[in-house]
Amino acid sequence: MKSKSIIICGLFAAVLTVTSWISVPFAVPFTMQTFGIFCALLVLGGRLGTAVVSVYILLGAFGLPVFAGFQGGIGIIVSPLGGFILGFLLIGIVYLVVTSVWGEGTCIKIIGISAGLAACYIAGTIWYMMFIDGMDFSSAFAVCVIPFIIPDIVKILLAVYVSNRIKSRVRP
Repeated sequence: MKSKSIIICGLFAAVLTVTSWISVPFAVPFTMQTFGIFCALLVLGGRLGTAVVSVYILLGAFGLPVFAGFQGGIGIIVSPLGGFILGFLLIGIVYLVVTSVWGEGTCIKIIGISAGLAACYIAGTIWYMMFIDGMDFSSAFAVCVIPFIIPDIVKILLAVYVSNRIKSRVRP
């Protein structure tokens, strides 16, 4: 890996951290964390973008306050919502597979991110259910996913726009 790529990945890990701290008040508050992930993947590609997400998760696991709400530590990962944090890796992996197989067109990238986000939703919801006694999948899905679908669609579209604007200036 070139020094420039390492530096850019580090910068994107910092961007991901900052976006996780940004909370948008709405009927159900949400963070811009997934926006940071989407931008990392769209600008850096599946391989380096997934590496950024991995570094971000490891930093948080080691206790740095990189997660939403300035939280960190393994306790966050093994909490009911930790499956979504681990699911961020699925976004990157699915995106990498989709773009490796079908190419780098904008529509394919959107499909890759959307499919990865769906995998994250499913994994996070199943993880959440393991912590809440007697909750079925549809109830957990209604709590953990439904309120975030429209904001996440907006974040995907915003990330496509932003990444197209900065990609020519950032070449790992």
